[in-house]
Amino acid sequence: QHTEEKILAADEIIKSPGIPEKNELIKKIRQKGIKVSSEIELAYRYIGNGKIAAITGSNGKTTTTTMTYHICRHAGVDCAVVGNIGYSFARQVAEDPKEWYIVEVSSFQLDDIHEFKPLIAIMTNITEDHLDRYEYKFENYINSKFRITENQAGTDYFIYCEDDPVTMQYISKFTIHSNPLPFSMNNETNRGAFLKNGQMTIATGEEKVQMSIYDFAIKGKHNQYNTMAACTAAVLIGVRKEKIRDAMQNFETLEHRMEHVSTVRGVEFINDSKATNVNGTWYALESMEHPTILILGGVDKGNDYSILTDLVREKVKAIVCLGTDNRKIHEAFQNDVQLIMNTGSAEEAVKTAFHFANKGDIVLLSPA
Repeated sequence: QHTEEKILAADEIIKSPGIPEKNELIKKIRQKGIKVSSEIELAYRYIGNGKIAAITGSNGKTTTTTMTYHICRHAGVDCAVVGNIGYSFARQVAEDPKEWYIVEVSSFQLDDIHEFKPLIAIMTNITEDHLDRYEYKFENYINSKFRITENQAGTDYFIYCEDDPVTMQYISKFTIHSNPLPFSMNNETNRGAFLKNGQMTIATGEEKVQMSIYDFAIKGKHNQYNTMAACTAAVLIGVRKEKIRDAMQNFETLEHRMEHVSTVRGVEFINDSKATNVNGTWYALESMEHPTILILGGVDKGNDYSILTDLVREKVKAIVCLGTDNRKIHEAFQNDVQLIMNTGSAEEAVKTAFHFANKGDIVLLSPA
């Protein structure tokens, strides 16, 4: 058991990313000027000749991380998936070191890095999330995300989405020394990846790699972005085109991410509980092709629901609220949806949604 006295006598503290800065003990640690590091920083010191592909972003980072790992493992790369998913990075380094570490990193983990330097950094996108931890200032959160590049050198790579407005608005404000590799559906890039007429082209050096996305198992526009990022990383790691294509043909979607749960009396239930911000819910709604009852809510993290308005108006016939304070949801959608109901538990929410549904409808859990 650590006492406060012991903690405040430390030379360095490895802080769990879940502990906010407003925690009283953290305030005392900061006041004393004790060095605070994240666990990924500690692990980085001991990787030896190991190499890192690190993935961050508001949406898609878990899918992109898992996809990159799936491709590499399929190709026989000596690798592990660590960080936010799988083992902690430090445990993996201590118990079973690898040549490559595919690391999912959150903004909270990046807040306390000092020398952590990935050879490949991926930023999927940036949308408002976790603002409760960043004094409700979007810029603070953006700064945290871009820290993934801050120690990179000219021999490293930064893969980012050229179609993401926030990334593109802020990228020039940071000094980035690594090689930029943008991915896009709107522009044909000379370096990086782009999608045109169902063909994905990846160019990381002189050579171009082309693949048809119709061969891939995973569907949805957001997943095509994730696929471009993961495949670009895989090419950099040295995986051949044939191996990438094989791996992507049998890649399954993640648990709790647009997962078909069951069909009951003609009503399909989809679990997208991994969508913990508004943009995640936007992507989920965008792919709905039938009238939808949306289960929404949870803890309000400073969400701006306005980006959902058009999709809700077009696709949602009822909203079932799950969580403590649903006032913002009612205010945001009262003019767009006839039925908005509050519920006290997940079970009640599902039963209420089923009650509103007709045969052929979809019940979508996408909490935002």
